Amino acid sequence: MTASLLIALAALLALVFTADNYVLRLATTVGMYAALAWAWNLIGGYAGYPSFATAAFFGLGAYAAGVFQSLGLPFPLAWPLAGLLVAVFAGLLGRAILHLRGHYFAIASLVIADVLREVTNVWTDVTGGGMGLSLPLLNLGGVDGQTRFYFLAMALMAVLALLISWGVDRSRLGVALRCIEQNEDAAQVIGIDTRASKVAVFMLSGLLAGATGAVYASWVTYIDPTDVYDVSLSVKPIVMALIGGVGTLMGPLIGAAVFLGLEELLWRNVLEFHAGLLGLLVAALVLFLPGGVRDLRRYGLWNGWVRYVSWRRKAS
Repeated sequence: MTASLLIALAALLALVFTADNYVLRLATTVGMYAALAWAWNLIGGYAGYPSFATAAFFGLGAYAAGVFQSLGLPFPLAWPLAGLLVAVFAGLLGRAILHLRGHYFAIASLVIADVLREVTNVWTDVTGGGMGLSLPLLNLGGVDGQTRFYFLAMALMAVLALLISWGVDRSRLGVALRCIEQNEDAAQVIGIDTRASKVAVFMLSGLLAGATGAVYASWVTYIDPTDVYDVSLSVKPIVMALIGGVGTLMGPLIGAAVFLGLEELLWRNVLEFHAGLLGLLVAALVLFLPGGVRDLRRYGLWNGWVRYVSWRRKAS
């Protein structure tokens, strides 16, 4: 874990000083996607609860940071405060709906983003309503400085999400969540406080998604309810976790990179039908590789790829 983290940090620093703005924009998006996928993986992967609340947490964090900065609070305080506010909201929400299971919980979590979108639209004096909210542009030395700064900010969010996931994975909370995912009734019988465990991990999920939304709001400098409460922000993290491997530590990062690659490939080559083809590809991945890309071994494709790489190395 430590060696992998050091290698990842070295790669990040190399990108900051060598990559152009286009590559950095893609890397920033990968960082945001990975942070959201890790946030969902905590409640959906470890506890097995199909949460669709990621868009609600993301949008609430974006608007909280926007309002805080509009009131004069600097971004180093606005971002963590927005994340903490969303964590508290997630805690209260979790106590209300985490007694539900299966599709009942999924439906309850799905409507939260719609409720917050309507509240944002109505609360015009604070949020700007449907006209959106403009955030102050940070003085970071032009376009290059902005690009590199927000890449580092999103990368740090992804690293924070990885560290929290690693901590949960290695803790008693992680053991409790796996027991809940296997059989919640049996977990209660052996003395696990399932409600407290679920609420705690839901708050962590909200903290990460909310803080990521706060960074996103400053990155784009303008947000509106339709953008930040978009239901696709709840669906994409689930798809990325499925691609990389649900309930695994590195699955969200792998899934985020693969998903963005598919998005870019289809966006460039089939602009008119890219959303439909992307949906078909994702459906095929979920149907034939339910355990993520690691299931390639089942079909022998992984071993074939390893042999191909070895052959190319020997040939060169």
